Parts: sequence; C-alpha cells; structure tokens
Amino acid sequence: MLLRAFRSLMPKEERFVDQFVEQARHIAAAAIALEAVMESAPDERPQKVAALKRVEKDADRIAKDAGRDLHRAFITPFDRSDILSLINALDDAIDLMDEVPRHAGLYGVEAFDEPMRRFVALIRQQADVLVELMPLLGAIARNAERIDHLCGRLSDLEDEADDVLRDALKALIAEKPDMIAFLGRRELYEMLEAVTDRCDDVGDLVAGITLDQV
Repeated sequence: MLLRAFRSLMPKEERFVDQFVEQARHIAAAAIALEAVMESAPDERPQKVAALKRVEKDADRIAKDAGRDLHRAFITPFDRSDILSLINALDDAIDLMDEVPRHAGLYGVEAFDEPMRRFVALIRQQADVLVELMPLLGAIARNAERIDHLCGRLSDLEDEADDVLRDALKALIAEKPDMIAFLGRRELYEMLEAVTDRCDDVGDLVAGITLDQV
C-alpha cells in the first residue's frame, strides 16, 4: 500500500502506453494484410506478403524501442515484468501472422480455406478490441470497468477460435488428405489459433495490471 502511494507521487515513463497503442494498431494492420494475402490471386500474392512483412518489421522496431526504454526507465507506470510481457505478447501476435504465408508456401498450401479465413476474421475483431483497450492503460482506475469488459471480449473471441480449431481439425481428419497437405493445413490452423491466444494473453495481462492498480 505504501509502495503504491509512493509510486503515485513519482514521475512515470508514460511512453510505454503510447508504444502499446502503436503495437495494437500494427496487430490490426497485420490482420488486414494477412486477410489480403488470403484473398489474393497467385500472381498478386508476393506483393501482399511483402506488405505484411513491412508491418511486421515496423512492429519489431516498436517492440525493440519499448524494450530499450524499459531497460532505461527509472519509474514505470506499472510493474516492469508486466510491461515486458505485454511487449512480447503483442509482438508475438504479429510475428505469428507474418509466419503464416511462409508456412503455407513451405507445405504447398495455395488456397486458404474457410476455417483459415474465420480465424483471420476473429483476429481482426480482437485487434479492434486491442486498439480500444491499450489507450485505457493511461488511466486505469478511471477506465477499470471498460477495461474489464474489453478483456472479457478478448477471451470470448479466443473461445470462438478454439471452436473453429476443433471443427477444422475434425473436418480435416475426415477428409483424409495426403500427409503433406494434412500437416500443412493443421499447422496453419494451429498457428492462426495461436494468434488469438496471444491476443487473449494481452487481455489477461491487462486484467491483472488493473487488479494491481485499482
């Protein structure tokens, strides 16, 4: 209690919230770019993949800047380990999306099926939630109720992604494709579902931070 009161009187490094906002916007941009990859014709796909890579590279720069700033910061708006975990979870979501076209190429997956598109639709919804959620970290006590609602929404969307994964794997097994096609599609399903996991991890972290601050 005394530590919390002391921290409230000290100047804080507020730029971390701005960096989280930028990372959330990059998750939204990456989801849109990945959707464009999935919808593109084969001759257009390299250009769409390159656009996704540019988003990922820019997001990596933000994550590295945030990590450097954390190392140098004297007082942080909340616990250092939580800041680092948020940086990593947000960056991981983008990295996973960037990996999807590469893995599709590795396994010769040329067409992205309906479950893959449903995953991306859910990721886009989670990204919209994150874009709203991250600025609220600048005034946690005042925004606690809205933060709780948005974190719950991230969890609900992740639950929907779990259902998509189960249904997709069940259909894939029933289809009995050749081994390479089976492995490739399964890996893509699991990779896309992992993006929703990482977005939900962000929600869990923010919920924990809110409990500590309020």
